[in-house]
Amino acid sequence: MLRERRHGPAIWRGLLDLIAPARCASCREPLDETRDRERRAPSLCPRCRRALPWIEHEGRCSLCQGQLDGSHPGQGEHICPACRLRPSHLESCVAAVEFDGEAERWIHRFKYPAPGLAGLDPAPLAVLRECAREAADRVATSRATCVIPVPLHRRRLRARGFNPAALLAREIARANRVPLDCGWLRRTRDTPSQTGLDRSQRRQNVAGAFACRNPQKEPPQRVWLVDDVVTTGATLNEAAAVLRDAGVSSVVGICLARTTRRDVAGPR
Repeated sequence: MLRERRHGPAIWRGLLDLIAPARCASCREPLDETRDRERRAPSLCPRCRRALPWIEHEGRCSLCQGQLDGSHPGQGEHICPACRLRPSHLESCVAAVEFDGEAERWIHRFKYPAPGLAGLDPAPLAVLRECAREAADRVATSRATCVIPVPLHRRRLRARGFNPAALLAREIARANRVPLDCGWLRRTRDTPSQTGLDRSQRRQNVAGAFACRNPQKEPPQRVWLVDDVVTTGATLNEAAAVLRDAGVSSVVGICLARTTRRDVAGPR
């Protein structure tokens, strides 16, 4: 009986693949049979996967992922000079792709679904699930004890209907077998959009925007803090500050994409 229960889902997946073979979420070509069957959702074929603007991991700043030039050895070897001048509450911050090209289009489809039945398309989440897992795989720290998404304000959540960061955090937690907690952080005010603001304005915009829902609750020790897109890191840093004040010892930011800063007014 136990054996039947264990192999039952695999048998049903095999029958489903025979009836309706999995296809690439982008070009719709059949996927290779050696794909990761645990994902059970459309993903990208190798050609479409290569079309995404993946961020090279090696030789990058562990906070902003900017290219390191190697001219300042021994002064925080994985942190660029600009980030050393701006103390962060994050231990590190990783993103899988640049917010550009195909990645930007997939993220837009994910965050702003089409109305009606078209909005039920599972392809955007399937593609971005792979990006989220790729970003989590790049975390070079000890295993997290908890995954926490950056929360939306309740007014924004009612208007949108879902929190993109929470969906991504769920996928990361599931893939890494780490507990997910969507209740630790809450958004205390509905902040205006960060688009068009410079670094200082972004930091002021999110100042005091987060709080712990239950300050007396014993905090997790190592948190992966998840958001969809990061630009200057002001939102992640503010949320991380609240977690650290609550007793969390380590906070790592994990995002789908990092912008090329074209929407940030003024120089970097």
